[in-house]
Amino acid sequence: MTLQPSPEFGIYLHWPYCQSLCPYCDFNTYAAKQIDYNAWTKAYLRQLDHSSEEIGGRDCQSVYFGGGTPSLMPPSMVGDILTRIDRHWTLSDQAEVTLEANPSSSDTQKFSDYRAAGINRLSIGVQSLRNDGLKTLGRQHTSTEAKSAFEISNRHFKRINIDLMFGRPNQSLKTWEKELEDVTLWGAGHLSLYQLTIESKTAFGLRHAAGKLPGLPTEGAAAEMHEVAEEICRSAGYRRYEVSNYAYRGHESRHNLLYWRSQDFLGVGPGAHGRLTITGQRMATETHLAPSTWLNKVGEKGSGESRRVLLSQKEQADEYLMMSLRLKEGTDLKRLMDLSVAPLNQERLNQWQTHGLIKIDHDRLFTTTRGSLLLNTLVRDLMDTDPQSF
Repeated sequence: MTLQPSPEFGIYLHWPYCQSLCPYCDFNTYAAKQIDYNAWTKAYLRQLDHSSEEIGGRDCQSVYFGGGTPSLMPPSMVGDILTRIDRHWTLSDQAEVTLEANPSSSDTQKFSDYRAAGINRLSIGVQSLRNDGLKTLGRQHTSTEAKSAFEISNRHFKRINIDLMFGRPNQSLKTWEKELEDVTLWGAGHLSLYQLTIESKTAFGLRHAAGKLPGLPTEGAAAEMHEVAEEICRSAGYRRYEVSNYAYRGHESRHNLLYWRSQDFLGVGPGAHGRLTITGQRMATETHLAPSTWLNKVGEKGSGESRRVLLSQKEQADEYLMMSLRLKEGTDLKRLMDLSVAPLNQERLNQWQTHGLIKIDHDRLFTTTRGSLLLNTLVRDLMDTDPQSF
């Protein structure tokens, strides 16, 4: 099956460093006291040059600086990277260019310079509006700094996302309701509301395994927090367009939609993943995890890519189903069947419809609000796929 490149294309750029490591974080991040920004700038630019030779000219609809804490990057470095991206893949005036930032004062001082460098959307890692919650999560800012960071960002950016986390140890439903009601009054165009997940290799994971992380919510309590979030956000004018993401109309994350709609994106930086369609084949790409290794490989070969796997039709279909079912718009069944080597499990499909967890309308498959809480189970049952394999 020969594939055409996806209609949209984006670039994810991973910055691996943070000032300190959060106990819940399972991303590829590192704390460093000294960083050679000049060496990193050269490496990112060289990687982009190398990738452009293979990918060729495409219009780029989205660039996302993630991490880590990309707001540790000098604005001039961000500007140099965006200039190089625009040289290889035209960035239109409508392109979304996002940078993740912490609410600390050292970051907010650079917001205007990031805007001048070409960033037009900011994603602020608030996580909690309560100081006790921030302390539990190991965050270095206060609730006052979080509100101040939003106010400052609002002067420079029309598109802003606020990250909040629920399901924290000893967090009550009433506390979560109050945090949501307060943050919706800010008027940010986009809210990402994630449930705390205990990953085994994190500090929280080790404490949990040792029985030293009390106060985590039950499965039922976490589901209630999820349902309350939808109610409060809907009342405030937000639309849930993905399992954990809410936006005013027109403020949806274009970059994340690339992932959920299984479009093409280039992954740059230590630990970055990508999905690319080249010479009629779709492939998954990975990069070296260790920052020093990634830098060395880019210096030696022009690329920090560590692994490339051609995706079979079944793998593409399974991935598309898993990702698209996260969206309110659901799964295009015609596209799914064009990719799939086997039909959906009709018996399970009927079963989940009967239980009110999915619905089918005009050749699209959707999860209901209740069904979205069982997403991994639904995908596994419908296509005999382990969602953890992606």
